[in-house]
Amino acid sequence: MPQKIQILIVEDNPSDAQLLVRELRRSEIDFDWHRVDTEAEYLARLNPDLKLILSDYEMPQFSGLRALELLKQQPALEIPFIIVSGTIGEEMAVTAMQQGAADYLLKDRLTRLGSAVRRALHEVEEHIERKRLEAQFIEAQKMEVVGQLAGGVAHDFNNVLAVIMGYSDLIVQDLGPDHPLQKYIEEIRHASKRAAGLTQQLLIFSRKQTVQAVVLDLNEVVESMEKMLRRLVDENVEMTVVYGNPIGQIKADSGYVWQVLMNLVVNARDAMPNGGKLAIETSTVLLDEAYAQAHPGTTPGDYVMLSISDTGIGMTEEVKAHLFEAFFTTKPVGKGTGLGLITCQTVIRQSGGHIDVSSELGQGTTFHIYFPRIDRPQQVVASPLTKTVPLRRGTETLLVVEDEPSLRHLAEGVLKAQGYTVLTAPNGQDALRVADERQGQPIALVITDVIMPRMGGKAMAEWLQTTNPDLKILFTSGYTEDAIAHHGVLDEGIEFLPKPYTPATLARKVRKLLDA
Repeated sequence: MPQKIQILIVEDNPSDAQLLVRELRRSEIDFDWHRVDTEAEYLARLNPDLKLILSDYEMPQFSGLRALELLKQQPALEIPFIIVSGTIGEEMAVTAMQQGAADYLLKDRLTRLGSAVRRALHEVEEHIERKRLEAQFIEAQKMEVVGQLAGGVAHDFNNVLAVIMGYSDLIVQDLGPDHPLQKYIEEIRHASKRAAGLTQQLLIFSRKQTVQAVVLDLNEVVESMEKMLRRLVDENVEMTVVYGNPIGQIKADSGYVWQVLMNLVVNARDAMPNGGKLAIETSTVLLDEAYAQAHPGTTPGDYVMLSISDTGIGMTEEVKAHLFEAFFTTKPVGKGTGLGLITCQTVIRQSGGHIDVSSELGQGTTFHIYFPRIDRPQQVVASPLTKTVPLRRGTETLLVVEDEPSLRHLAEGVLKAQGYTVLTAPNGQDALRVADERQGQPIALVITDVIMPRMGGKAMAEWLQTTNPDLKILFTSGYTEDAIAHHGVLDEGIEFLPKPYTPATLARKVRKLLDA
């Protein structure tokens, strides 16, 4: 039921105030009202719950212009002010409007009072949905700047981590398993892996992480996050995780699946300020034709489902209708940007799936996420470089293009140790010169950073492939900024090695491409 609006009538004549009240009621405006006729009473009644002020222009102890002046001294109060007088002339009316009055009426012509009030209330409301949007836009811009900064820091830090991880692996290799310094090197490797995980989170936050869709077991992805998710929820929230078995595989980017799960778990936690139950579940479902018709864009078939349920405050139908709109949020100012769920929806759609929500006010909320189920072998991650896992050697000529000197020297040393002839260049332009000087002695593979000064990796690769279409290119980067990606997703045929990489990962990837 709509709440009554609070109206303050500034009028020294009680009979005139009653005339205003009768006219407003005749206009079917639902309101409560109070009358004041002194400055002290007026100031005592000014508060954020007040929605409208109707003021006489001239009174024995007070005036409409003074009342308007006092209102404007409190900019936090967005209250429309209408002058209603029997004596105001055109010049005075203009002065009142210039000072901020929403409208003015003559007491002997009150028939348009209702329409004037509705218009004034509507204008204030529009001015407030606009200020809110402007604030949200400014907040989104701030987040974009923070994201760009985080992405840039993560990119540079990944170069440093690649050097730390790479030389740590080489030291482990040289020292042997029984050397007393091994335990110290293992701690360095462990710390660098943790740092690599943090930089990946920064890249996901800044949306600089290219979507690398691979075959995944959803159970394994959720299990790898379970400990972290439990740290996100409050102690008064009971969290349970139920894994379906067998569940099948999905094709998605694990980093973005993590982002979706974290967003929804945090939302569920915030919906239970006094505690409750949070349930995460995986299962396999069949979506039929009837479901597809009720959910446009959905293809019938087998899906792997991830559900996140809470016993929180739930949502109204109005909130659910706007749930996936950009900048829409029910959280207080400063507590949410309204971008979380629209981001989740985008990520899930990139994986060919969709998201559905069921919720009732006071009954909690359940999000269902559906990923198309696929029947492919799961991708196997390469083992770290050790003496017990020999790497295939080679004799081909390789070109390493990397603007970070330490990382360039590391890659050169690793690949030379595998028997390759290795050429190097610090940027794309120098790489073209090196390749031109090698005419007659073809380069089999180019390993290149994506973002470099003077000429980036993609432009350089296109130039080289004009004279050698069969030349193989391996791109590396801390992030790609869409430089080699189409809408953030790697195109078919693009080979990419994310930083930081280990010597073993680099050597195996190079050999795999050369043998392809």
